Amino acid sequence: MRGLFKILIVMSLVYLFASCEKENINSSNDALLRFSTDTVAFDTIFTSIGSPTHNVRVVNPTNSTLIISSIKLAGGNKSGFRLNVNGEVANDVYDVEIPPNDSIFIFVEVTLGENGGNIPMVAEDSIVFSVNGVVQDVNLIAWGQDFKRINSKVIGTTTWTNEKPYLVYNYAYVDSGAVLTIEPGTIIYFHDGAGFYVKGTLDVQGTESEPVVFQGDRLESMYSDLPDQWNGIILFSGSHNNRFEHAVIKNANIGLQVGTIEHEGFASVELADTRIENMSWAGIWAMKSKILASNCVVSNVRYYNTALLLGGDYQFYHSTFANYYNALSTGIRNTETLIVSNYLVDSKTDMRYVGDMTEATFGNCIVTGNRSNEVLVRMDKKGESNYLFDNCMLQLSDTINIDDNPHYLGILRNVDPRFIDPYKGNFQLDTLSAVKDVGKLSYAKMFPNDFLGESRLDDAGPDLGAFERIEKDPEKTAESK
Repeated sequence: MRGLFKILIVMSLVYLFASCEKENINSSNDALLRFSTDTVAFDTIFTSIGSPTHNVRVVNPTNSTLIISSIKLAGGNKSGFRLNVNGEVANDVYDVEIPPNDSIFIFVEVTLGENGGNIPMVAEDSIVFSVNGVVQDVNLIAWGQDFKRINSKVIGTTTWTNEKPYLVYNYAYVDSGAVLTIEPGTIIYFHDGAGFYVKGTLDVQGTESEPVVFQGDRLESMYSDLPDQWNGIILFSGSHNNRFEHAVIKNANIGLQVGTIEHEGFASVELADTRIENMSWAGIWAMKSKILASNCVVSNVRYYNTALLLGGDYQFYHSTFANYYNALSTGIRNTETLIVSNYLVDSKTDMRYVGDMTEATFGNCIVTGNRSNEVLVRMDKKGESNYLFDNCMLQLSDTINIDDNPHYLGILRNVDPRFIDPYKGNFQLDTLSAVKDVGKLSYAKMFPNDFLGESRLDDAGPDLGAFERIEKDPEKTAESK
């Protein structure tokens, strides 16, 4: 009898606890879920390639347990979206409990089909929640883009058009003797670790309104100015007649490498109206090669904004070299914006390689940044050392003496160029800039229009750098209104 009595007590307690638990389940129609967002939006993703994973937090704001009778994709399994509900991979899940004042996470991915054109597509769906007969939802939206895949491809003479963007995996390699022409408005995306390697010739034919863009394939806003998303562009020694006009190269390890130390000869390239920005190692890394550049902006690089090494033949006119790299998480930058040297030391072997700097001319340029010294010139007496800074604005340490130095003529030293917003990549000049109207006219006549197509010859004088400050006439502005 005593044993039976104990059993009855235990059963009573189980029933009591079960009843209490049941009573703690909220069955009210007024009990609504809360969500961390009402819309899960995917920035432009490439068709047939899965997206990054986004999430939404689902919160029970009440003091009792809520049971979600169903969580479903409205579009079902035909939807391009996929769900992971608190660890369970399924597009429909039932009887999901959320304890009082607790939450669960739903992870969302999407893959979109091709649409056969260059017109971005939009895919929409929703996650539908049913609680106590009340239906709530979270919207899903994704923008997709068709593309042409280039995967470890050797390229002969051909033309890339702007019909669809290109997505490069591993590498695109322009073979010796081949010419790759890239038409205005073409966009080339690079997957993590991918690069563009040129032994032949690259002819980039962008325009002011339709530049050619080289960038990483992560299109979310947080990646818009993040460096080291792809390897970069390498012009091998022996690659000649390369040209970049109205190009944007961004977010790589090295933006543009011109020349390779392990190959004979040199590389040559002409750069016009081109931006190279947000790199990890270097913006321009040139070795024993030849560059003619005008109206170019090289900016915001973790280590070497522009390094011209082992000699060569370099001419830069009306260009802006500006380094305001400020990603404190990777450490403070300790390298100059511009390095000009006729030698290179192998850090592994301490071997010094010396070349001839036959020419390094900088005319009407700006070299500046957020360090006290942004120019480093290093020359070995065993090689030629011809270089000239003519009518430039230079950020130089007080310990550097350039007085009566024939390599420095007409220098504006350590003045504030007053860029509009250098930390956001806007290197246009403010109206009070000290570099306005002080450029050498002969260089301006060589390149009469600035990066934006504005004339350098229509005001008191050409400005230094890639951008000409155009002051608006208040009377003409009033008349236009």
